[in-house]
Amino acid sequence: MIHNEDAVITAAALHKVGNKYEDEGCRFSQHELFLDDNLSQILANFFLSPFKSEEYYQFSHDTDLSMNEVYAYVGRIFDDPNHLYEESCHIAKHLYEKSEHPNIKPGDFYTVYFENCYLDGESVDAVGIFKSENKDTFLRVKQDDDDFVLESEQGVNIKKLDKGCLIFDQERERGFTVAVVDNTNRSTEAQYWVDDFLHVTPKQDEYFHTQNIMALTKSFVLNELPEEFELSKAEQASILNDSVTFFKEKESFTIDEFNQEVMQQPEIIERFQSYKQQFSNDNNIEFPEEFDISESAVKKQSKGFKSVIKLDKNFHIYIHGSQNLLEQGEDEKGKFYKIYYKEES
Repeated sequence: MIHNEDAVITAAALHKVGNKYEDEGCRFSQHELFLDDNLSQILANFFLSPFKSEEYYQFSHDTDLSMNEVYAYVGRIFDDPNHLYEESCHIAKHLYEKSEHPNIKPGDFYTVYFENCYLDGESVDAVGIFKSENKDTFLRVKQDDDDFVLESEQGVNIKKLDKGCLIFDQERERGFTVAVVDNTNRSTEAQYWVDDFLHVTPKQDEYFHTQNIMALTKSFVLNELPEEFELSKAEQASILNDSVTFFKEKESFTIDEFNQEVMQQPEIIERFQSYKQQFSNDNNIEFPEEFDISESAVKKQSKGFKSVIKLDKNFHIYIHGSQNLLEQGEDEKGKFYKIYYKEES
């Protein structure tokens, strides 16, 4: 978990990066930014407050990690923070080369050095890379003698960071630990920030493993089980509920315990194991037999585990507990569900 309350900016550089497709070029400052204490604190809050997720990444490269441009430039900054301005120009040029899609907006590009960041309780320095693409309109009231003058100005909303990443000086040989924020377009061209510019891949930690096994379970229950077994919607909902309960109540995951408590039936367990192996082969993802469960990953993933039975366009039944309180049947009027309960609220 990231704690940035005590983080301070010790160096920062600002450049303008345009759209390469439009041949807009880059505009480089002549030196690092001068920040007084007040402005430094404002910028620190602007840059760091969006980083709340515990989903981390690492720099990667298809051939050799050292050939990842941002990884190499940031490594030189960690080796000597006095080189931040020089390396920030290299990083800005690299971003410009990757800004080839016509829909990519030009923007202000910051490279910032932070001290006293805390990652999982450990004090660590970090380099932040940020791009501000969107401008908001602000009203400014000025007093002119006995009158007031209202003017509009274009500027950056310090509560809306567009794109950013934090690179922590940790696990360098594995590609550092990287946190990423991208609050602008969700379209394909927007992926240039993560895929083309940073070229990062998810860090294979407890968050990554928890997220993957929960996504796999949901896909298996909703897509695979109905094709292989005669399960009612209520039975599917029950398995989904049991899986979420398992992840919320356990501190660690073991595949045998999960199978016995959630999948339960031997034939379903066998099919789940086969499905997991096939998914692993098709997507090049490993599923460890055991790992610590990430609470934040469970919280995020469980939002998608909605156990809902949709009955025509008239009713939705939301199942939060045992399917034993539901009975399904059919009479002369049609199909029906009978629901048992103790209290009405």
